[in-house]
Amino acid sequence: MINLLASEIAKIVDGELVGDDVLVTAAPVFDSRLATPGSIFLALKGEKSDGHLFIDSAFANGSVLAFVTESSGQRCIVVPDVVSALSKLSGHVRATLNDLTVIAITGSQGKTTTKDLLRHILDSIGTTVAPAGNFNNELGAPITLLQCDEKTKFCILEMGARHIGDIAALCKMAKPNIGMVLRVGTAHIGEFGSAEAVATAKSEMISSLDDSAIAILGQYDEFTKNMKVLHQGKVLTFGETSSADVRATDIEIREGRPHFELVTASGRAAIDLRIVGIHQVANALAAAAAASAVGAPTDLIAGALSTAELHSKWRMQISETHGHVLINDSYNSSPESAEAALRTLVLFAQERGGQSWAFLGKMHELGASSQERHAAIGTLALELGIDHLVCIGAPEYAESIGANSAISIHRFESKAEALSLVDQMRSGDVILVKASRAEAFEILAQEISSKLETIVIEKEEGER
Repeated sequence: MINLLASEIAKIVDGELVGDDVLVTAAPVFDSRLATPGSIFLALKGEKSDGHLFIDSAFANGSVLAFVTESSGQRCIVVPDVVSALSKLSGHVRATLNDLTVIAITGSQGKTTTKDLLRHILDSIGTTVAPAGNFNNELGAPITLLQCDEKTKFCILEMGARHIGDIAALCKMAKPNIGMVLRVGTAHIGEFGSAEAVATAKSEMISSLDDSAIAILGQYDEFTKNMKVLHQGKVLTFGETSSADVRATDIEIREGRPHFELVTASGRAAIDLRIVGIHQVANALAAAAAASAVGAPTDLIAGALSTAELHSKWRMQISETHGHVLINDSYNSSPESAEAALRTLVLFAQERGGQSWAFLGKMHELGASSQERHAAIGTLALELGIDHLVCIGAPEYAESIGANSAISIHRFESKAEALSLVDQMRSGDVILVKASRAEAFEILAQEISSKLETIVIEKEEGER
């Protein structure tokens, strides 16, 4: 963060400084345990906790100033709304950093992976700031931006939305030089009510851009394609068709990982991704398009993408235990990401020669279409030739599958009950674990791995 006096910050956020002046040198935090020397602590009031109770703890860990709605014994700025004050401060810092290039990403699927890939590319060009995980809301975006200083060349922001107007508000604060919409899908359709409403929310990314900014649009759905009319400036497209400005050709999948030729306006180069799943081609192309927009050469982009590895937890994490392959994709789920995960499962099973096991939990936020969309994923599993469909707390996956179908259906109420299937697994089998975040399927993935390990150890001991 750029250095600012507390008295300066009070004027910026229209607040009242209580206590003596001090130099603030580090970005804000809302968890007192993460406070660093020179930082601001955001005393947020939530349904379950009140940040004002943790101000002393934050100061003990290094904070020198707090944003509060009630005066504190520690140095603070009193404001009517802490989140609004945070946005004002972030907007000021953004306006101050004239040489900073802000790249904002939204979409129903792929934001975090695209962000991780893009950061890996841009790190080789200049100092880059990006959020950890999916820090993409009215707190995450401004806090990420406030980590930038005069030495920062690029800032990558994820922008999610729960309501119409959310992304527009974030863009007003961040003033993106590049705005990206990856795709419009059915994630959060229960919140918005329809795919059209989701598209409206995502399109705010493009309609909010200045004419001098660059819009980058995925070519994977009609909603996103049509957003080009919302921007008067430069538009770049990415996809797997010949009409896309940044595209992939000659796509192959080996050991579950995509290999393809990247084609841009400045040339073409081979890419061998280290990350798993055919859907990663779209994410890699999105990152390549943004990197091209800031002038990165195609060879540099291809080289960086070929060495990139994902570090966000529980997203297509591959592990192997004594011949069994476990795909932990438990971070979240939607119909689009579930389809991508199932296709990845099939590819691995075909290469390994074992059986495929899909442990699926409920997909949330699908509204009135929930039952239909769960059933559609179950039908897809049958069509793809998956051997075992394991429905955990979500019997609707199997609703449209006949009793005499080739796929084996297993229905369980709990994750603990589903663990009984591990005894049936054999070397060469591939297991997928996937559900929405609230289902905590990362626990199931760990338990499957531990049980497989135990079974193998017991078998080896019995053979001695």
